[in-house]
Amino acid sequence: MGLFSDLNYFNKLYIFLIPLKYMIKEVKKSKAKSSKKSEPKKTEKKPVGKLLGEVSNYFEHVGVAAIKLNTGLNVGDKIRVVGGEVDFGQDVKSMQILHEKVQKAKKGDEIGIKIKEKVRKGYKVFKA
Repeated sequence: MGLFSDLNYFNKLYIFLIPLKYMIKEVKKSKAKSSKKSEPKKTEKKPVGKLLGEVSNYFEHVGVAAIKLNTGLNVGDKIRVVGGEVDFGQDVKSMQILHEKVQKAKKGDEIGIKIKEKVRKGYKVFKA
């Protein structure tokens, strides 16, 4: 008896492999479709505004950010802080320059503002 003498064996094997071939194709197609669905949707970022400055330091124990200004800022202005995972806005209720309260600051000043969320050095501050 030779290798091909038992045709019944090969018929059974062939009948088993044909549906398996189509099942593999279906699995590959479904994986390709599901991978497209599982991609995270990119959230559209709101337009930021005019760049006011950059956070130069953050004092966590008092929740104050030191901000180096590129343009002027007044008490009552709305700001937006953007960087890393952080993107929030708030009103400027008070600010200080060298521990003295001021109502307005000009370009080049380094001011301290109480911030409602933790920020890091290098985060950008915009006018909202």
